[in-house]
Amino acid sequence: MKIAGAAYLMRIAWLMWRDARKSVTETQGTSHHAFRDGVLVNLSNPKSVLFAASVLVVIFPADMTLGAKAVIVLNHFLVELIFYAGFAGLMATPAARAGYMSVKHVVDRAAALILGALGLRLLFGR
Repeated sequence: MKIAGAAYLMRIAWLMWRDARKSVTETQGTSHHAFRDGVLVNLSNPKSVLFAASVLVVIFPADMTLGAKAVIVLNHFLVELIFYAGFAGLMATPAARAGYMSVKHVVDRAAALILGALGLRLLFGR
């Protein structure tokens, strides 16, 4: 698992580095398809749920009522929804898109370096 995880991170890093200067093309799908694809990606990626659950286990007392836990989960969901919807709305503006596209290659290469370093750390770390 360790080797597979490291290889996965380093592959993503390589692809990001390689494609950093490629332009981002507009998708041909509808906004309905984009929403569906976003939901599917998030539902198939449990890291956020696992992170939130691990924080709840550590921070909150074990004897919390189910109602209190539900309020915390709902609050977390709403904060995430508002943040990501706001970010998507911001990036939908021409000025924000143009600003991002002007630094895309720098952002992609920096992310590639970080992911590559994490992959190497996972591979060669204890």
